[in-house]
Amino acid sequence: MLIATMQIQGVLSITPVLPSSAVRDGFHYKFWVYILVSRTGTLYTGITGYIDRRISQHKMDSIEGFTKKYKAHRLVYYETFDHVQNAVRREKQLKGWRREKKIALIEKANPRWQDLAEHWGREMRFRGQPLERTP
Repeated sequence: MLIATMQIQGVLSITPVLPSSAVRDGFHYKFWVYILVSRTGTLYTGITGYIDRRISQHKMDSIEGFTKKYKAHRLVYYETFDHVQNAVRREKQLKGWRREKKIALIEKANPRWQDLAEHWGREMRFRGQPLERTP
C-alpha cells in the first residue's frame, strides 16, 4: 500500500493511496464509466468502482443530485477499466462530448437503448429449468 503524506495547518496527515492494480475482496479493482438516460432523453455520465451498487442507488433515487432530479435511471452504456486514471480520463472525455456524439456511441453498442441493468440481481432461469428448487 502506498502512503501519501500532507501537511495541513502544521498537522501531518497520512492517507493510504490505492495502487492502480489494487485488490478488493480477493478480486482486482474494476472501474466503470457509464451513461444513464431518463424517459425524456436526458443523459448522465458517471464513474464508479461498484457498478451494481451505484446503478441501484440511481434507480432508487437514493443519491441527491442530477440523476434524482431528472430521473435518469436506465443504464444504456458502460465501459470497464482496470486503472482509475484511465476511467477518470474517459469520463471527462465523454462529459466533454456533444449530445449527438454520445448518442452515436450508445446506439453503436446498444441500438435499442435497453436497460443493461434491468435484470441485475434477479435469479436467472434457463429454458427447461424447473421452477422449484432442487436440493
